[in-house]
Amino acid sequence: MDAALARAYVSNPTLNAERASVRVTNESVPQALSGYRPRITASADIGASITDARIPGGGNSTSRLGPRGAGVQIDQTLFDGGKTRSAVSQAESQVLGARAVLRNIEQNVLLDAATSYMNVLRDTAILTLNRNNVEVLDEQVRQTRGRFEAGEVTTTDVAQSQARLSQAQSQAILAESNLKTSVARYRQNVGAEPRQLAPGRPVEGLLPKSLPVALSAALTSHPAVIASLHGVDAAELQVKVTQADLYPVLGVRGTVQQRYDEDTFGDRVRSAGVFGTLTIPIYEGGQVYSRTRQAKETAGQRRIEVDTQRDTVRAAVVSAWGSNEAAKAQITAAQSQVRAAETALSGVREEAKAGQRTTLDVLNAQQELVIARSSLVTAQRDRVVASYTALSAIGRLSAETLGLKAEIYNSRRHYDQVKGLLWGTQTPDGR
Repeated sequence: MDAALARAYVSNPTLNAERASVRVTNESVPQALSGYRPRITASADIGASITDARIPGGGNSTSRLGPRGAGVQIDQTLFDGGKTRSAVSQAESQVLGARAVLRNIEQNVLLDAATSYMNVLRDTAILTLNRNNVEVLDEQVRQTRGRFEAGEVTTTDVAQSQARLSQAQSQAILAESNLKTSVARYRQNVGAEPRQLAPGRPVEGLLPKSLPVALSAALTSHPAVIASLHGVDAAELQVKVTQADLYPVLGVRGTVQQRYDEDTFGDRVRSAGVFGTLTIPIYEGGQVYSRTRQAKETAGQRRIEVDTQRDTVRAAVVSAWGSNEAAKAQITAAQSQVRAAETALSGVREEAKAGQRTTLDVLNAQQELVIARSSLVTAQRDRVVASYTALSAIGRLSAETLGLKAEIYNSRRHYDQVKGLLWGTQTPDGR
């Protein structure tokens, strides 16, 4: 199973798409940091002008000029009411939240892969059981017909055997259809066709020792809870970002210009200047005030969502823990059921030979054995899946926890590559 989970961890498109989403979010940090940096612009112009002037006392004066020039302007913000500082903190919170969401998606992908793996094993085993049952019942029909020809049984016995064989054939067809569906799901979640799957093993050794410990761990470290908490931080910082639009903005501007033929043919003018700028918002039509109130309501909504997420995680842990405990008990019961059904079938067959049991009794005993073995296969599958589900509910299902032989994706690598970039459109390979 580890190989299948490792393949899903590396190649699952849903997980890779979420990794790309984290890289998208990483770019919000250098965008926010740009508020600390200067803005540099260059401009150039060229034109033509004709001036025809009449001079008092007689005569005209005509001048033709080709004014042109170029310049550079630098703007640096010195104070913006804390908007840039809050925007950087907000972007960093969004990055941390995106990483938590990625860890949660990773859990879901690994759980789906493990479930698909065990479903293929279960449906393969059930199909084998049903095919074997068809062979056994086919032999039963031949024996019953032989006994009918010998006058030992009636046509009713033959009809009962034939009906049970038809039922078994129908169940085998259904089992084959279920297996095909499970194989398709496996291919979707793992990215390859299942071949020679080894038996799956539960991961109960990675679970906490008790339910209270599991709940405590889940409520503090589950990725969904952590993502919600970072969502609260980002929403509260958005309030500060919005409020900053109500504060003055202080900056400095430097310009350098070179002009030609501006006033007379052949003149050259070079100028440079440094200016302090102060922009004071007085009234924005109420828009900024409304956006501030809106941001505060959003922050309140995010805080409520944290409580909702914790309740969801708590319910998932309790449910998964109970399912895991029940699955272990079901295996013990199913094993006892199989042993009893095997003993019963053997006894009924011997009694039927002595004339103490009917053909229907033998058929019923055979059917009960198939049901018991199918129940055991299902219980074994449920135990493995339940253990993975419990680990996921706690928030600890990951490639690192499972020790998968795959290169662990480092979500911080791309962040470190782009955080300090000052220019360039080439995308760093932070995968």
